[in-house]
Amino acid sequence: MQFLDPLRVAVENRLPLLIHYASASFSEIFSDTGIRQLSQMLLSLIFFHTSEYILAIAIHGASNVTLSSLLISKHYALAMLVSLLEYLTEIILFPGLKQHWWVSNFGLIMIIVGEIIRKAAIITAGRSFTHLIKINHEEHHGLVTHGVYRLMRHPSYCGFLIWSVGTQVMLCNPVSTVVFTVVVWRFFAQRIPYEEYFLNQFFGVQYLEYAESVASGVPFVN
Repeated sequence: MQFLDPLRVAVENRLPLLIHYASASFSEIFSDTGIRQLSQMLLSLIFFHTSEYILAIAIHGASNVTLSSLLISKHYALAMLVSLLEYLTEIILFPGLKQHWWVSNFGLIMIIVGEIIRKAAIITAGRSFTHLIKINHEEHHGLVTHGVYRLMRHPSYCGFLIWSVGTQVMLCNPVSTVVFTVVVWRFFAQRIPYEEYFLNQFFGVQYLEYAESVASGVPFVN
């Protein structure tokens, strides 16, 4: 087995280096920066999804609410996982990138503002708000134009856009910040015309006049 001796020697020589690198990697992940940003991310996710579910139950009743109100789809979970992998990779290879606190704090402000706008939209709309687009008009579904809806037609979408991008700004994730911005914006750019087709069917001229005088709430989407 002498032919294995060079391999064993090489492993023994590199083992301390590998241990040192792994130790340094964990020290960056569990540094004050890593713990703070990852904790903020975890708390943001927990609060967002649980509050969406609780509000849905409070407004529509537990019997009319399913786990879909948690708003956790496969694509969403994958996006968040990829953003986490980006964060872990960058904090190990480029730890200084995560220490731009003015950027991270601005992202945290975006998260809070996005939450406020979205939750204000849900509470204001009440039973008229649903997570799924209604294609049939129901008796309790009225056109809401007061409160935050005086400022924008789709404040819940505006709030989610700000919130989702804010999570990545808070993590100082440059790649995911761009990707989240493009993907979420494109999703709502396609969803809004589809939803408003039915709103026009439900409310006719009343909705047309409302749409002409109030912006959508999502940039560059009429």
